[in-house]
Amino acid sequence: MAKEVVNKIKLQIPAGKATPAPPVGTVLGPAGINLQEFCTKYNDATRDKMGDVLPVEISVYEDRSFDFIIKTPPTSFLIKKYAKIKKGAATGAREEVATLTEDQLKEIAEIKLPDLNAYDVEGAMKVVAGTAMNMGVKIPGYTDSDKVYEELVVEEPEEEKVEETTESEETTEEEKIEE
Repeated sequence: MAKEVVNKIKLQIPAGKATPAPPVGTVLGPAGINLQEFCTKYNDATRDKMGDVLPVEISVYEDRSFDFIIKTPPTSFLIKKYAKIKKGAATGAREEVATLTEDQLKEIAEIKLPDLNAYDVEGAMKVVAGTAMNMGVKIPGYTDSDKVYEELVVEEPEEEKVEETTESEETTEEEKIEE
């Protein structure tokens, strides 16, 4: 018989730097799992990605054992890392704080592809480009407003509005003129 999952916990922890101290300890302590065991396993699994912040999804079972799945780094973290900035723009797309090349965009998209809702690298590139645009990071030739909005907005020709009047309206207008 399979173990029953009692709790699912999602955290973002720097790779190779999990400790039983807060914030990890304060979240996992009430779940009843062995903090030191989790920290050791997490640090061993993420040692090769030192410096990155990695989301982890922890499944806690009824016998207080656990499994965890390490996800890819958040898109915003990767964009900041590749653009070499500390934070995105305060006003979003209105302000430009950095630029990325299309090659860097493709690299980020390839890293994020397993966790994104996209079927191919091109779709993942669009998702990452949207995040970058909202952070104030420009991608020349890719996030130019003309190119992005061409795909999003389909211009429909305006139809001429023809005013239709009924006979009763015509008579009331004629009556008003006669009066």
